Amino acid sequence: MSDPFSHLQSTLQSQGPAKAIEELCDDLRQKKEYNSLFYALLMKKRQELGVVPIPTGPATDLPESIHPIYEEAIRAAAREVGSLYLKANMIPQAWVYFRMIDDPAPIRAALDALTPGDDDDIQPLVGIAFYEGVHPEKGFAWILQRYGLCSAITTVGGGESTHSEAVKHHCVKALVRTLYNELRHRLTNEIESHDGAAPLEASLPAETPGVVRRLVANHDWLFAEDAYHIDTSHLSSVVQMCMTLPPCPELGLAREMCAYGAKLTGRFIGQDEPPFDGGYRAYDIYLGILAGDDVEGGLAHFRRKVEVADPQEVGTYPAEVFVNLLIKLGRGKEAIDIARKYLIDAEAEGRQLTCPNLNELCQRYHAYDVLSEVARERGDAVHFLAGLLAAKA
Repeated sequence: MSDPFSHLQSTLQSQGPAKAIEELCDDLRQKKEYNSLFYALLMKKRQELGVVPIPTGPATDLPESIHPIYEEAIRAAAREVGSLYLKANMIPQAWVYFRMIDDPAPIRAALDALTPGDDDDIQPLVGIAFYEGVHPEKGFAWILQRYGLCSAITTVGGGESTHSEAVKHHCVKALVRTLYNELRHRLTNEIESHDGAAPLEASLPAETPGVVRRLVANHDWLFAEDAYHIDTSHLSSVVQMCMTLPPCPELGLAREMCAYGAKLTGRFIGQDEPPFDGGYRAYDIYLGILAGDDVEGGLAHFRRKVEVADPQEVGTYPAEVFVNLLIKLGRGKEAIDIARKYLIDAEAEGRQLTCPNLNELCQRYHAYDVLSEVARERGDAVHFLAGLLAAKA
């Protein structure tokens, strides 16, 4: 067997550096030693530029005049090596190089086309797709399919996600559809076992609106003896996550799950704090507002919750929920009015709110007159004058 090192040395002596480097690159491609190929390609460019050919040397050691040329060579080498790894179906290895040049598009396309086998280790792919944000929708689908609903709920509800609102909404919608179909499947199975025949709803397509609502309305015995059919913590978590959604079909499915939750008895009822002390019925009203169903009636319900809440007993959370709801509906003036009436003392005491404070609301909706008025009441000369100046701007 010939010694490749001796062969390279011989080529260098007989045909020069360019030929020796080219032979090395060809050999590395043939052997699929792509990581080494990357550095060989950088060595090739350094040799062409007439600088020290050691490819692991810092680029800052090169003359400033050739930095753009060398940086483009790095990008070309990374793109070639990344593409070779993709051809070999080695996505994690390919991502190292495409991430280097900030070009996730080829990796996203590869992930989109990929269907892992049941025995494949998808954790590295999930890491790239979801946690590194290359294809979060596909990554979340893998989390849901491979690791299950509990893990998927934890992933979304962890509060550490840096994904966009659109991605977060996509994930919540996926959770809703999955839990809804699981609930529907278990309800129809139990009805079939009880009645000896499947209900008519069992033949309808997945995620058909109204199915769960009809099943729970027509079969009260399903809830006898504190019976339940899905993990009630999953139900509670997913329903509450839906409070972040814009109008969409999944809100309707979530409201059907609220209809199911409202029929649970005994220890599965749960004890929510005001303004959700009505449990799933209260969440149903809230989601109905988001869906555009009886908006004024729903707002009246939550306004009453604010008016009757004792701040000494329940704090200001009902008002904070109401302010956030008004913001979602684009009712900035009403949100300011509620914050001014019910949250101003909490702000003055420096309490952490779950909604924007009054100053933030006034700035968001350009209510500088209110900002100045409240500042005068507080003895805050700085914000008083700031409000006057902003109103003139």
